[in-house]
Amino acid sequence: MEAIERYISSNDLLTIIILFVLLLLVLGKALFHNRFEDFTSLATSGKFLMIKSREHKLLFGFNVLMLTVHILSVSLFVFLTFRLFTSQTLENQGSLLLRIITAYGFIVLLKFTVEKIIANVFDIDEIIDTYIFQKQTYLNFISLIIFGLSLFLVYSDIPRLPLFYLIIVLIIIALSYTLYTIINKNLRLISRFWFYFILYICALEIAPYVILYKLITKY
Repeated sequence: MEAIERYISSNDLLTIIILFVLLLLVLGKALFHNRFEDFTSLATSGKFLMIKSREHKLLFGFNVLMLTVHILSVSLFVFLTFRLFTSQTLENQGSLLLRIITAYGFIVLLKFTVEKIIANVFDIDEIIDTYIFQKQTYLNFISLIIFGLSLFLVYSDIPRLPLFYLIIVLIIIALSYTLYTIINKNLRLISRFWFYFILYICALEIAPYVILYKLITKY
C-alpha cells in the first residue's frame, strides 16, 4: 500500500507539470493564434519556417513560450525514463524532477549563448541565427510529440517498457528527419565547412547531453 501511495503522489507531481505545459500551449494559441497554427502544421507545411525565420527573434514571446514547453516536455520524458529504469525507490521525486528541469534548461540556454558568441566572433550572425531558429523550431515541435506520448507513460495501462521503446524509435526518426532537413537546407554552406560542422555536432549537440546524463545520475 505504501508503494502505491508514492506512485500516486508522483503522478500528482507530474500532473502539475502537465497542466502547466497545457496552460502554456493554450496561452500560446490565445496570444499568437496565427503563429501557433503555422507552427503546429510544421510537419505538413514549411510556412512557419519560411516566414518567421526572416525575423530572427529567438526571444520573441511565442518562441520563449515554445522553448519553455520544450524544456518541460523533454525534462518530463527524461524523468519518466529515469523512473522506468531505476531499480531504486525514488524517495524525493520532486527534487529529481527539479534537477532535471534545471540542468536541461541550463544546457539549452548555455548552447544558445555559445552559438551566439561563435557567430559574433566569426561574423556569421545571420547564418547562425537562421540555423538556430530552424533547429529550435523543429526541436520545439518534436517536444510536443514527446509531451503527448509521455502522457501515455504517465496515465496509460499499456505496458510501459514496450511503449517506451516505441517512443524512442519515434523520437529517433523525428530527430533524424530534422537533421536531414537542416542539412539539406544548408547543404552548400555545410559542404564548404564540413569539418567544423562535424566538430560543432560533437561539441554542442552531443557532449551537452552526455554532461546532462552525468549530472542527473551523479547527483
